[in-house]
Amino acid sequence: MEPIVRAVDVGRGNTKFISGIKNGELRCDMFPSQAHPSEAGQEAEAWGARRKTVCIPAGGLVYEVGPDVHLAADVFNANVLQHDRYCDTPEYLALLLGALHYMQLERIDLLVVGLPVATYKLKSLVTALERRLAGEHELSKGRRVKVVRAKAIAQPAGALMHYGLTHSKVAQLRKERSLIVDPGRRTFDWLVTQGMQQIDKRSHSVPRGMHDVLQTMIEGISRSTGSHYRDYDTVDAALRTGKKPVVFQKEYDLTRHLPLARKIPEQAVAEMMHYVGDASDIRNIILVGGGAFFYRAALKAAFPNHAIHELKDPIYANVKGFQQAGMELARALVGGGTSAGVRVDINEAGSGGDE
Repeated sequence: MEPIVRAVDVGRGNTKFISGIKNGELRCDMFPSQAHPSEAGQEAEAWGARRKTVCIPAGGLVYEVGPDVHLAADVFNANVLQHDRYCDTPEYLALLLGALHYMQLERIDLLVVGLPVATYKLKSLVTALERRLAGEHELSKGRRVKVVRAKAIAQPAGALMHYGLTHSKVAQLRKERSLIVDPGRRTFDWLVTQGMQQIDKRSHSVPRGMHDVLQTMIEGISRSTGSHYRDYDTVDAALRTGKKPVVFQKEYDLTRHLPLARKIPEQAVAEMMHYVGDASDIRNIILVGGGAFFYRAALKAAFPNHAIHELKDPIYANVKGFQQAGMELARALVGGGTSAGVRVDINEAGSGGDE
């Protein structure tokens, strides 16, 4: 039988996962990376309709996670997924198990997860996470899932694999040096690779993601309106669509705050350049992640002599790459070889042979 492989990317903004595979097409889904704790789970109603969440036991508490988790949040809902060891928290586990619940599987032969580059460098933490994820887990409503093996890789490595397979360039990429740039919700990650091997000294993360962009915009709105404005999601949607948000029942023009907000990607890219220089030795620059649209201009300005490659649905690029690499690894482990002549070594792709 074909081994069952699934991928999950618990980001600091959203938890992305492979919900299914049909006719070779990867189906993706996501929900906010927010986990609302309580002592006991409850079936919550929202105006007579059950909200789209599930209650996951983790660390002695029950965490409500899912698409409608904002309906369960407190006025103050601390986000604990901000430090480098965030994958060691019960909230991380609850989000990951919530994704597994929505997959509706009883067994997963190989579970592939991603971590920010800075977190991935903490090798003992990565090993502990892989061991913790392997085994049987309780989900919502008494359901359980068995994970036979778990593997963690650096988040941008997934995007590199997805880019190579999407454009039939895996063999070519194995001979070239690449830079994968991944602006997420909380972190700005970049990965420099030689072939599929990570160059650790030139890869890193800084906490200058879309949250910092939105925070700058939020502070500007608050100053302008004399209020304590906090609707991050509305501002985020406005930036992505170009439509004016409604603030205090009126359309609000965000353009006055954009010059300061654009300094965030400029600062992030400037820090990255301390590691990668002018990128004269880099053949491919690949931009992915949920914040790609806002960081594109700063990246192009920093590397005017390079073409910047982007992928369709960049927010799902990492998790699709995790899935594709995991499927190839699983086939190799059971002696089935690899499809289409593509050789994939997930250890090589993720760690540069350091394990």
